[in-house]
Amino acid sequence: MSQLAPNAPEPPYLRGLNPPQREAVLTAEGPVLVLAGAGTGKTAALTARLAHLIYTRRAWPSEILAVTFTNKAAREMRERIGRMVGDAVEGMPWLGTFHSIAAKMLRRHAELVGLQSNFTILDTDDQLRLLKQLIAASDLDEKRWPARSLAGLIDKWKNRGWTPQDIDAGESELFANGRGAELYAQYQARLKAVNACDFGDLLLHMLVILKTHRDVLESYQQRFKYILVDEYQDTNASQYLWLRLLAQARKNICCVGDDDQSIYSWRGAEVANILRFEKDFPGAVIIRLEQNYRSTPHILGAASGLIAANSGRLGKTLWTEHGEGEKVRVLGVWDGPEEARRVGELIEDQQRAGGSLDDCAILVRAQHQTREFEDRFIAIGIPYRIIGGFRFYERAEIRDALAYLRVVHQPSDDLAFERIVNTPKRGLGDKALAKVHALARAQSVPLTLAAARILDTDEITPQARRALGNLIGDIARWRDMAAQLPHAELARQILDESGYTAMWQADRSAEAAGRLENLTELVRAMEEYETLGAFLEHVSLVMDNDERAGEAQVTIMTIHAAKGLEFDTVFLAGWEEGLFPSQRALDEGGVASLEEERRLAYVAITRARRKCFILHAANRRIYGQWTSSISSRFVAELPAGHVEEETSMTGGESLWRANWSERADPFANVARGATRGPGWQRAVSGDQFNPAPARVVEARASAVSLGNKGRSDLALGQRVFHQKFGYGTIAEIEGNKLEIDFEQAGRKRVMDSFVAVT
Repeated sequence: MSQLAPNAPEPPYLRGLNPPQREAVLTAEGPVLVLAGAGTGKTAALTARLAHLIYTRRAWPSEILAVTFTNKAAREMRERIGRMVGDAVEGMPWLGTFHSIAAKMLRRHAELVGLQSNFTILDTDDQLRLLKQLIAASDLDEKRWPARSLAGLIDKWKNRGWTPQDIDAGESELFANGRGAELYAQYQARLKAVNACDFGDLLLHMLVILKTHRDVLESYQQRFKYILVDEYQDTNASQYLWLRLLAQARKNICCVGDDDQSIYSWRGAEVANILRFEKDFPGAVIIRLEQNYRSTPHILGAASGLIAANSGRLGKTLWTEHGEGEKVRVLGVWDGPEEARRVGELIEDQQRAGGSLDDCAILVRAQHQTREFEDRFIAIGIPYRIIGGFRFYERAEIRDALAYLRVVHQPSDDLAFERIVNTPKRGLGDKALAKVHALARAQSVPLTLAAARILDTDEITPQARRALGNLIGDIARWRDMAAQLPHAELARQILDESGYTAMWQADRSAEAAGRLENLTELVRAMEEYETLGAFLEHVSLVMDNDERAGEAQVTIMTIHAAKGLEFDTVFLAGWEEGLFPSQRALDEGGVASLEEERRLAYVAITRARRKCFILHAANRRIYGQWTSSISSRFVAELPAGHVEEETSMTGGESLWRANWSERADPFANVARGATRGPGWQRAVSGDQFNPAPARVVEARASAVSLGNKGRSDLALGQRVFHQKFGYGTIAEIEGNKLEIDFEQAGRKRVMDSFVAVT
């Protein structure tokens, strides 16, 4: 450890630091990994370390490379250091984000990769426009092979540090039947021709330069005496390779991060980078920041016990000097609407006790979950804000879908028609649409009527006439169907027949799956209203509920967006298998994705300072059908000593039992002939009830009295039948929970009461 001079007064930047933080500051030489748990003051340690390097004159500010992930983090770090060392911070030209620093380097060496120093950095729109041109020039159908999908694929390759020459046949097959690498090469050539690059190129070009021009690499290795990296667990392969090259000579690199909070693999982050730090830099000092300044012991105990189930981690134990506080409360509710009602009641209780809405947050796994909370809070008058995204009805895909419904409901809605007329793309150019507008103004008629009339003229091209005619015909047909179909079913057909759903299904961007989930949730929301008109009126009232500046509000956001934030009270909604952990994530990534989902759960719990509520519902309504759910495996992994479980039912009559299988099974009461409460009547009323086959009901009945012990008639390797997933073979048994390899649906986790022996 590099100590200060004997008898020297303690510099102000060391005051208030605990021993591990001081060690992270004073261990100046050699590779250092600071494992900073949630709420352990890692920013204070990192900025104090920078101040220490400057204060002790180990390096001039211009000889330090300090990398952050966001501009906000870079600004905050610069401000903090400025308060510690004064004007010296102004001489730190190499403090910034990966992209800003790489761009500065690249402008100095642009000619080495065929660019000029005044190159342009393309935004997303320009990038997509260029890719669309290349796809069209290659005689590919852009509807089948969207430019957005190719952009996402190229971004993934650049995050991995791959040039077009590095793309093998397997990767190339991911686009246009093997033409991915070819289009990537054409794209890169086109960028150079117009003296431009995209964000991925900033690091990729510098990687190529550092690998192929030894003199450039050595100049930067000599320049940077010390390297500091924040949020190291979020680095992708390209960033990792770039840092490793720059640090190899001096090896004075300090990385700060938390392997337990690596939750961004979907945008290229690789947790393996932080896990192999000691291998990359032999003799590295590992310093663990474990004293938490945020949460109570019960919250930390619950989070630590949960994350301990992950095998791919370096390990640490969080502790705090705070008082014991309340246990984490796990609340089982009947369905999604009751989940929203219960959270609303708990928030109102806190208000009455003098708490502020600003101190409350609702964290969800998927954006579509916010809709029921928004509707509930509008109804009872709780102000709220959506962070990291739009309110549900303000999202682009929801506005598009609503525009289709508005045109069907109200033919004279010109704003809605303008929104859908070329969404998805129908080949209608600006000239054709301008003529429709001109006719509507001239005849003082709505756009839909003007569009119908212009079909009888030769004012627009045959292609535009055909596309517009198809749309007008569809709208007329949907209006006729509106009198016969339930409005939710009508919405489903409109989204399918218009090609809007297919547009997002073909989109391979990271956001596409979430947009499809939001559309599903929109249709589900419509089922709660008697008519299409009533639903559209409700939406108008919700949209009119503008945020009022300065007013206390509940925060609603995804767990991903909440990283780095903290609140006194946190409500974690939807902790059910398939929702959290996400079934899509498990299907695509297996064990690695499960561990990331568990890290996400850890991040969620550690956002809470004083109170944490985890909610799971026994039923979710999907496409008009009540689907039973089991609580997330993460609930079962919470240490019992830090958790208090309870269940609730609407109307005061409980259908819950003491065992997990009956809690997760809305049909258990049929099997034993129990009294049916109001929630049960709602679940099975009308045509929406789809009773289970007799053999499944019998299987459930046989499991009722077993509780957590599980059924004695089941064994590993046994073939079973599940009403939803079909036939499968039991792979794992844990009490009354089964892991089953289904013949069609893959591996799923289900309750034993939901299967029958075949």
